[in-house]
Amino acid sequence: MLANLPTSASVGTIANVKAELITRFKSVAEDGGVMELVVWRVPRPVPPSGHCYKYRAIYAVDGVRVVGFDNERGKGDHCHVHGRELPYTFTTVDALVEDFIAAVDAARRTT
Repeated sequence: MLANLPTSASVGTIANVKAELITRFKSVAEDGGVMELVVWRVPRPVPPSGHCYKYRAIYAVDGVRVVGFDNERGKGDHCHVHGRELPYTFTTVDALVEDFIAAVDAARRTT
């Protein structure tokens, strides 16, 4: 799944830490919904996450988040679905992409 996404190789800084961009994509649907996902490889885990990735994924309609996945410092891996914050178990970047797309597809079916 990840191999099919458009990405560019680059290195950036996140919170004064060198990070390598793994993937970044953004899509705007005909209905105006925006889907965006960004994944960085970081040298150390973002506490309390135990993996070396920093990520954010969002699906928003009319400027309102419908689905989101991220690993915010202090909160760890979690997702947002229709206004509810839920735990998320990160396993791989490919699984994150698949889980995010599945959550967006499910949200589109219910709206």
